[in-house]
Amino acid sequence: MQITFKLFATLTDYLPPAVRRDNLMQLEVAPDATIAQIIEPFGMPPKLVHLVLVNGRYIDPEKRLTTTLVDGDVLAIWPPIAGG
Repeated sequence: MQITFKLFATLTDYLPPAVRRDNLMQLEVAPDATIAQIIEPFGMPPKLVHLVLVNGRYIDPEKRLTTTLVDGDVLAIWPPIAGG
């Protein structure tokens, strides 16, 4: 199945160079793949995977190990952001 995978801010560096400018890519994933399994091949340090949304809905860190997606979902991830 296919999902849209979006990374924001400094996490865009973990996307393939050809899609970094748009900060998203279409990704083919197994129907039973969890969020954690989808994220793992991109090599992002866990401490940088802060805000995870599926179709705009927040996914708690402990649920990322069991939550699966459906065809057409949008998985978006932000790092911790500090302001001042």
